[in-house]
Amino acid sequence: MFTLTRADGYEISTDPDRIDLDRVHVWLATDAYWALGRERETVARAFAGSIGFGVYRPGDGRQAAVARVVTDGATFAWLCDVYVDPAERGRGLGTWLAGAVRDHLGELGVRRILLATLDAHGVYAKIGFRPVAPDRWMELDQRVTPVTDKDQESDPPLTVER
Repeated sequence: MFTLTRADGYEISTDPDRIDLDRVHVWLATDAYWALGRERETVARAFAGSIGFGVYRPGDGRQAAVARVVTDGATFAWLCDVYVDPAERGRGLGTWLAGAVRDHLGELGVRRILLATLDAHGVYAKIGFRPVAPDRWMELDQRVTPVTDKDQESDPPLTVER
């Protein structure tokens, strides 16, 4: 388990038992543009299959921020669901959290970390994230593009000539 404490007492922990899933669900489902309406069960399953990073306030230990990492633990990670409670914003918690995630994954040997953001480029740029090369990366978003045989154009069958 990873823990890190800042000089002002804020703490980051990957202890899954400390993640307040009810709080995280409310944050994501009601205030995070990428997860509006997300079901609590989906949040729970997503965190169960990922590394959750919680930021906790000094004194009362209440959760102040969260991030989730989907990773193989060796070569690749996707940083997602990064959220700082509005009452805690302006303290540098988002940058600190993303930097701690980067450093922890680096200790595991993970060298490629991806993320997607509409409005926080500056936060991530501070710790080394850069835009990806659009001619290298592809995406399949199944919410937008159904992938079934009946939705595909009909191509002739492949044949092998000998």
